[in-house]
Amino acid sequence: MAPLKRIRTLALGAVVLAALFAAPRPFRVYTSLEPYDDVDMPPDWQEKSEWVFGRLMYPAHPEARFGRYGRAARDWRDGGTSWTQDYPRADRHFAQAIRRLTRIHARSVEQPVNLDDDDDVFNWPWLFAGEMGDWRLTDAQASKLREYLLRGGFLMLDDFWGTEEWDRFMESMRRVFPDRPIVEIEDADSIFHIVYDLDERYQIPGQWGLRRGTTYRNDGSVPHWRGIYDDHNRIMVAMAFNSDVGDAWEWADDPFYPEKYSALGIRLGVNFVVYSMTH
Repeated sequence: MAPLKRIRTLALGAVVLAALFAAPRPFRVYTSLEPYDDVDMPPDWQEKSEWVFGRLMYPAHPEARFGRYGRAARDWRDGGTSWTQDYPRADRHFAQAIRRLTRIHARSVEQPVNLDDDDDVFNWPWLFAGEMGDWRLTDAQASKLREYLLRGGFLMLDDFWGTEEWDRFMESMRRVFPDRPIVEIEDADSIFHIVYDLDERYQIPGQWGLRRGTTYRNDGSVPHWRGIYDDHNRIMVAMAFNSDVGDAWEWADDPFYPEKYSALGIRLGVNFVVYSMTH
């Protein structure tokens, strides 16, 4: 083989390998923390779309509330730990809402995203995670998440309550952004007005709370809508602290769960998605 032809062949091979490594990870379903494993697969689950609900996978904190599986050792990469709370019903219900309430072409199924999977996270510009009092990122995961957010990614965090869970959450978030403050998002911020005007926000309880006659757990009686901004005043991380937006999506089709909570939860999510795609 002539030297020039050999160089071209090697260059082509390098391009092909780069494309393979950059390709998004295939969709798969994991075991849920919820007591159901029979969520139907939508018939159009393989359809290509412009927006995908990315669900952030994460290792559990040693003091995490494992619920369904108790405190038995379980590999978080196989599911069945805290990152699968509300999954996949919440994800798919919310994707349906995006389709119905916006012009965004949303995929009907979620995409679990592991920060350890090379650069796969950069294929999914919108991420959601719940039970944030239960996560504990490694240093490498914290660094990857920081890079993802500073490069334009968006992360919505939900379902953590009170001082104890906030402190556990901050163990990892301080390593993601040791130099950026977490602030209360002001009512005038465009994230609360880009589609729906959401000046009148209220606590969104979990289904678990309503069944036992309360709207919160621990000392988390006051809802907060907090965020982390980048240098261009863009919200990178939006937090629903002392609320359970995931349950508002998950149980939106359940007559027991009040419509007022699902309505606010869905509107919040719609605003966050549209904001992330325009800022």
